[in-house]
Amino acid sequence: MGAAVGVMFPQDLAGWRRWHEQRRPLRAVRAVKDRVRPRPPAPGVVWVRGSDPRTLAILESDSITGRLAVLQPLASLDSAAVLAPTGVAVPGFRAGDLGLADVAPERILAIGHYLPLGAEAYAWSRRSGAEFWVVQHGLLTPWAPPLPAESRLLAWTAADAAYWTAGRDDVSTAVVGSQLLWQAAQQPTPEPSARPVWLGQLHGTEIDRRAMARVSVEFCREFDATYRPHQSERDRLSRWQHARWQRQGLRIDSAPAPLAEVGGPVVAAFSTGVLEAAARGSEAWVHFPEPPAWLPEFWERYAMARWGGAAPTPSPVTASGTEPATAVTDLLRAQTA
Repeated sequence: MGAAVGVMFPQDLAGWRRWHEQRRPLRAVRAVKDRVRPRPPAPGVVWVRGSDPRTLAILESDSITGRLAVLQPLASLDSAAVLAPTGVAVPGFRAGDLGLADVAPERILAIGHYLPLGAEAYAWSRRSGAEFWVVQHGLLTPWAPPLPAESRLLAWTAADAAYWTAGRDDVSTAVVGSQLLWQAAQQPTPEPSARPVWLGQLHGTEIDRRAMARVSVEFCREFDATYRPHQSERDRLSRWQHARWQRQGLRIDSAPAPLAEVGGPVVAAFSTGVLEAAARGSEAWVHFPEPPAWLPEFWERYAMARWGGAAPTPSPVTASGTEPATAVTDLLRAQTA
């Protein structure tokens, strides 16, 4: 199989946002309302540690993936700053009445410039000359948001770096690995189970919801699997879907334990949870009959094993590898040396 060209929107952030809105009708309606009556930008709070922070991390939300990607590299720095949403605490830092200009960092760590705080920080970096570094925090599909112009990408793998920057010559790259997967590899392997666990992805925008629901039901029925809803499947439609499936006899994990405790074979269409399970030493597979054209390339790029194959997905983390957060910290220190 030939290598994929790259993401669908390599530089067009406005185009990516339109696609993202159109994939979910409620989001599209909200976007129209916002254009008619724009909402004020989400406020942020600058948190500081030390007296002369040269690095500013952008925490878009209280998600574990964001914290691991942009906050963990700051752990051993004596001085750093964080821009976080109002109401989100940043342990080890003190909040103050400061703005970006008051901190004036030399470089910014973010997951991108497609969310409100990242967009604000990127605009400031263009005016101030600060470097803008994007830390990869999840798996890359063709609909990953475009990278900011003249930014630096800290990627999980060389394949991901090539994929996300295809057709670009203005973005520099470094391979640091995934802190999320490295941390998963440090956890004990859960007790194995014979019953497979299907990781729900009804919230995903990359595959049509009806197709995802159909494949999920067919797999759970054929292999007596348990359906584990994604944490984002809390909307009314998803909850209705879960209740309907349960009435039809499907086993729904309505109070799921942490994924780290799931020992049975873990199966999904394209979830990061597959690699997390493999990193912990559990069996992990992917499954989607007659997949869309992009999905087999995605599976191949991450060495994900198809359900029913001879061997499960191998661990994406090597035992002797450097902790990714440490690799990012080393790059920060080298830049300021």
